[in-house]
Amino acid sequence: MSHDSAPQPLTAGPGAPLRGSLRPPGDKSISHRAMILGLLSIGETRVEGLLEGDDVLRTAAAARALGAGMERVGEGRWLVRGVGIGGLGDPAETLDFGNAGTGSRLMMGVVGGQPVTATFDGDSSLRSRPMRRILDPLTRMGTQVLSEAEGGRVPLTLRGPREAIPITYETPAASAQIKSAVLLAGLNAPGTTTVIEAAATRDHTERMLRLFGAEVTVTRHGPEGHGRSVALTGQPTLRGTDVVVPADPSSAAFPLVAALIVPGSEVTIEGVMMNPLRTGLITTLIEMGAEIERLREREEGGETVADLRVRASRLRGVVVPAERAPAMIDEYPVLAVAAAFAEGTTRMQGLHELRVKESDRLAAVAAGLKANGVAHLVEGDDLIVHGDGTAPAGGGTVATHLDHRIAMAFLVMGLAARAPVTVDDGAMIATSFPSFLPTMRALGGGIAD
Repeated sequence: MSHDSAPQPLTAGPGAPLRGSLRPPGDKSISHRAMILGLLSIGETRVEGLLEGDDVLRTAAAARALGAGMERVGEGRWLVRGVGIGGLGDPAETLDFGNAGTGSRLMMGVVGGQPVTATFDGDSSLRSRPMRRILDPLTRMGTQVLSEAEGGRVPLTLRGPREAIPITYETPAASAQIKSAVLLAGLNAPGTTTVIEAAATRDHTERMLRLFGAEVTVTRHGPEGHGRSVALTGQPTLRGTDVVVPADPSSAAFPLVAALIVPGSEVTIEGVMMNPLRTGLITTLIEMGAEIERLREREEGGETVADLRVRASRLRGVVVPAERAPAMIDEYPVLAVAAAFAEGTTRMQGLHELRVKESDRLAAVAAGLKANGVAHLVEGDDLIVHGDGTAPAGGGTVATHLDHRIAMAFLVMGLAARAPVTVDDGAMIATSFPSFLPTMRALGGGIAD
């Protein structure tokens, strides 16, 4: 699917309560990493529940171009035959990541630590996103940037060294993508590569590296222990393994919030990952008064998962501290929608990272709120939403800026606003939640093409 094709507007309108159950697609973060670590392993990696959205399929195509054997053996079931660390080959063509920021940045870490040369590119949205934060530590590890667009953006060409240089790197921002790129490059470094982060970010890379056989040590860092120091012993032999991908909490966020704000709704969301570094939205919504019940907690693919029973709830405004942002960075657009229905003021602090996502999400969310009559304010990196406990006016058209989470968030708003809400393009929703429209319609949500 091309993200530069004709826009596909969608409109969501208020209707009956949402009822039923669903299992969201596989977690995107784990799906990306399963493809990448399968490439870098010796032997076969079998993946169950892979998110077969455009972003992950672009990562799978890049892994194939770098030498992996890649076979789809059923719905969400993939077999990856790896080439091992140091076994990658130069791809014959440009690695086109479409809209996939995570896939492109993580794969830059892979290429940057291996003796291969590859060119990275993507759609107009990806071409606008900053890559310098990834390139800076990689160049310290021996990566050569042979060409780049202005400001360190794609298209760019990297050449990795015979062996990467192990470094200790303190990330300038709370970003799992930066951390992961450095650790992936460090796989081909003799010695220990250490990443220090002031605030703990999602730890899927560390968990999955251990699953594949790497030695990774994680210790608390900083005066209050909010940060982490992650040390990787380089040049391990990674072994292919079985990976079961749990349901994506970032995708679950949309039907979850919809069930909270559409009066009379009750929805069960099955198999959702409960990693504490990914459940900031659930923590926040419960603080706001949301009725969310965890059922059947269990282990899948090295992660704790649970079914969530969600009932329509009266929400109240809260302060969301900045240190929670890494645990819910992708969920702020839909949290802002929930806040629009809450009674009182919700202040979301420290949202700088929203400015460097698929779009400037902070600006895009603010514009969407304005278009639908929601009182709000942006103060520095804080978003403040004022609600009165009733449904907002709605009736607006929201510019999505090729951002799937902006599109889904404001379609959720339209299901409970006083007037329908339109998004200018919903085509890119397939990057993370290909079944979003049929899923929401099956629950009773009125979303029209």
